[in-house]
Amino acid sequence: MTPLQNMWFSFFGLFLMFVSAGATVLAQKLPSFWRILVLIIAFICLVVAGLIVFAVVVRGPIAE
Repeated sequence: MTPLQNMWFSFFGLFLMFVSAGATVLAQKLPSFWRILVLIIAFICLVVAGLIVFAVVVRGPIAE
């Protein structure tokens, strides 16, 4: 994986974290069924984002 691909991969992880946070805030205003559904989606986004960030950090700096 090139450094540029690694950068976009980490940006996607950050985007998923923002989606998770926004969905959690949005879920507070929804009825119970939709709240649960949105919170499950937010949790999945957060887990995937955590795995992406973990993968980027464990690989460390990429030399060209």
